[in-house]
Amino acid sequence: MKLTKYTHSCVRLERDGNVLVLDPGSFSEVEEALDGAQAVLITHEHPDHLDRDRVLAQLRANTSLVLHAPERLAADLRAAAAADGSGAEGEDAAGRILSVEPDSTFTAAGFTVRSFGGQHALIHPLVPLVANIGYLIDGTLYHPGDSFVVPNGLTVKTLLVPIHAPWSKVGEVIDFVIACGAERAYPIHDALLNERGLNISEGHVTRFGELYGTVYQHLSAGDTVQV
Repeated sequence: MKLTKYTHSCVRLERDGNVLVLDPGSFSEVEEALDGAQAVLITHEHPDHLDRDRVLAQLRANTSLVLHAPERLAADLRAAAAADGSGAEGEDAAGRILSVEPDSTFTAAGFTVRSFGGQHALIHPLVPLVANIGYLIDGTLYHPGDSFVVPNGLTVKTLLVPIHAPWSKVGEVIDFVIACGAERAYPIHDALLNERGLNISEGHVTRFGELYGTVYQHLSAGDTVQV
């Protein structure tokens, strides 16, 4: 499958005419990423992973698009879609917003998806936790959202790494890469880093990843790779 990285945590997957998008957030090129997509997966509700207004607009415009999200978020989005749309249009959009439970398997845009985790990483005890689902695509590509949950019972082939976040430190990023044991790793969650900070974080992940058999490769927004 072809993977295209967009800004921050948004990626687009394409295979045999099928298009699946993950986490089109407020830092991302939402309309470009969702152009012609059949499905979109949302890991959690934070705006940098879901630009609600722009994604709901795309859902109304593209009647083939199906959105998958954690249960409470999906319910909120269904209510918003029904309220924003005009009659049947709103009901149709709401009907294409589906809830995802942890530890489940389903099909989205022709891709097989498994869900892992269930909770966002801790930012601070005073910051409420929200649901977070990590998605494994076709048994080979893992997008963890905002968590370091390692998929159980399998080895990930391609890992998307939250390279920097308010809820993490570089040692935790390295440990996550080591624990997943992927052949390849690419960055997500990088919009808050300048070039110097990105070089430092990626340097650590590259060096320690290689010791444990993971080849890390930088991707900028717009870059594509085959995975």
